Amino acid sequence: MAVLIATLSVILIVATLLWLKRLGLSANETDWGRPWLNVVDGLNRLFCRRFHRFDHDPVPLPGEGAVLLVANHVSGLDPLLMIAACRRPVRFMIAVEQYNRLGLRWFFKAIGCIPVDRDKRPERAFRAALRALADGEVVALFPQGAIHHGHMPPRRLKGGVARLAALSGAPVYPVKVSGIRGQGHTLLAVLWRSRARLDSFPPVDCAQLDAAACLDALSMLLQSDGVASG
Repeated sequence: MAVLIATLSVILIVATLLWLKRLGLSANETDWGRPWLNVVDGLNRLFCRRFHRFDHDPVPLPGEGAVLLVANHVSGLDPLLMIAACRRPVRFMIAVEQYNRLGLRWFFKAIGCIPVDRDKRPERAFRAALRALADGEVVALFPQGAIHHGHMPPRRLKGGVARLAALSGAPVYPVKVSGIRGQGHTLLAVLWRSRARLDSFPPVDCAQLDAAACLDALSMLLQSDGVASG
């Protein structure tokens, strides 16, 4: 009896994994370069659409070439929504303490996240982001610097995005996340069902603006109650 139960358990696990693989590939919209990541991409899109009732227009990224993707940062759900709204792989710049979370570092490394150590040589992350842009990749960051939900007063945006745009010439695509029920939280926002929305704005050519003008333009989009245009 024990052998039969063990055998049936293995069959059930294998069948479940095969079903998840098929389900993920059917919803996959981005080629991450690895089949298993494509499966995860599809499952994430289904999770966002079905569980978080995600409403969005696809972010109109160019088919190739360097792009800076920036967003407001209200919760830990934000990156999942951004990935689900894009049809290109996205490399996130994230705090090193998040990158080194137990059991997740391998995954963050696999999807190309760039860890930022604000206390020890943050320029390493800056150079890594520049290399990624030089290779024609999409680099995403949250210029508010940390989770900052809508009930807080506006925060001055950090200047890294303006510097990256000026040095790389990459256009900046702003998006705004809203409708997150667990805003202000990391894991809770992922588990707590929302009616999530992501609005896309036309790209900002920060490479042609000085740093202050670039940050002012992005702040008006990311920290206002306006609706996207274009």
